[in-house]
Amino acid sequence: MNELWHQASELSFEFFPPRSPDAEARLAASRRVLAAFKPRFFSVTFGAGGSTRELTLETALATSVETGVSCAPHISCIGSSLREIRTVLEKYIHCGVRRLVALRGDLPSGSRGGGELSFGNELVEFIRSETGNHFHIDVAAYPEVHPQSPNADADLEGFKRKVEAGADGAITQYFYNADAYFYFVERCHKVGIDIPIVPGVMPIVNYRNLKRFSDMCGAEIPRWIQKRLSDYGDNLSSASAFGVEVVTDLCDRLLRGGAPGLHFYTMNRSDASHAICSNLKLIGETSD
Repeated sequence: MNELWHQASELSFEFFPPRSPDAEARLAASRRVLAAFKPRFFSVTFGAGGSTRELTLETALATSVETGVSCAPHISCIGSSLREIRTVLEKYIHCGVRRLVALRGDLPSGSRGGGELSFGNELVEFIRSETGNHFHIDVAAYPEVHPQSPNADADLEGFKRKVEAGADGAITQYFYNADAYFYFVERCHKVGIDIPIVPGVMPIVNYRNLKRFSDMCGAEIPRWIQKRLSDYGDNLSSASAFGVEVVTDLCDRLLRGGAPGLHFYTMNRSDASHAICSNLKLIGETSD
């Protein structure tokens, strides 16, 4: 591999709230390791229908206190009333949170209620109406098209509505085809979208889990990657080494092509993300 070195102003890592003492210890170890790369922020996911609302805030605050890196809780509108969202926003402001990742979200399994807001742009607009410019708001983007969008044009229009509602930046769904990202950014520029669009990066660790996630979210795993991972079978160390090499090359191409940073979906583990960032000699700018 060629000698690499990158600086990414929007380097960030995503975690989810742990649900057991062992999971909590694993997360604590991971965030300490990844804090060494000086990320702009960590983010913490928000369960379907707000099912991890309290854990999301607890995890975000603990992460900030322990690492000194600012943390951006996710917030979603599906399954939540305006009163519930307002209460969450007030609590975040009280706790000193200055950045949010605003998503439409998913309903919990078996739930029928959709809440008073139905789309991400409505959530962004509500946050702005309630809190002004207190929060830096990131939203989701889909270079390979959201799985529920009828076509790419409709998906781009939906993204533009979120930007017009007041989004400051975007984090994409993960992908393994850099051209999909560059083409998406080009299309955004043509319709006047000029916010930073940070690629989401999913390290390849467990092929079965990755295949399941990708089927749900509409992310394409190129056939050649699937074949190589399938060939490794139960040889997890070889599969992991291959995954690190593939994603390192992907990230290098993205950064060299002008991507403003990288956002790693860590699954609360640090090994693969650490290996990729180390390969890239990657370091972020000082966190907020």
